[in-house]
Amino acid sequence: MCLGVPGRVVEVDGLLAVVDFWGVRKEVRLDVVDEAVVAGDYVLNHVGFAIRRISPEDVGQTLALYETLLADPGAADPMAADVRGELGGTGRVRRE
Repeated sequence: MCLGVPGRVVEVDGLLAVVDFWGVRKEVRLDVVDEAVVAGDYVLNHVGFAIRRISPEDVGQTLALYETLLADPGAADPMAADVRGELGGTGRVRRE
C-alpha cells in the first residue's frame, strides 16, 4: 500500500520545499503538485513529491486522521506502518 503524508510547508525554493512532518523536516519536490505552494500551506507528500496542496478547509480533518494513525506506535495497523515508513524513509531529512 502507498499512502501520502500531509505536512506543512516551511520554505519554498523554486521546485523544492522544506516540509515539516510532525517535527521531521524533509525536502520535497514540487514538480507534480496541482497548484502553487507557499510557506504555510499544507501538501500531501508521496515518496518525496508533493502530489497536491491540501485546502485550508480540509487541513484540520486530514491532520486529525493522521494523528489517529500515529497515536499508537506499537499498533500493527498497515496504514500506520506505511505512514511511519514514509516519514522515516529515504530522502534528505533536516531535524531542527
